[in-house]
Amino acid sequence: MKEYQERLTQSLLEKNDQITFNQALTWVELLWEDFEATYAKAGHEYAGEEMTARVVKQWIDNYGDRLHEFIARNPKYEHLLNQKNNLH
Repeated sequence: MKEYQERLTQSLLEKNDQITFNQALTWVELLWEDFEATYAKAGHEYAGEEMTARVVKQWIDNYGDRLHEFIARNPKYEHLLNQKNNLH
């Protein structure tokens, strides 16, 4: 899982220059956990890390350049993604 997340973090950093490495890693972890939890709650069997990585990669490709705007609309996550708390 760590290898997938490292590659996804790099992909996100290439897509979005408004976030730090730590913020990108946090985003990848949040998206990863969200997909797996939602998939499980829907009653699906675990499909493996490769599938989760593909879905997260797709989200990064589609929304990665705008993820930093998420904080403004969802202050609940601000403590996780705040620039001051996630220095390079």
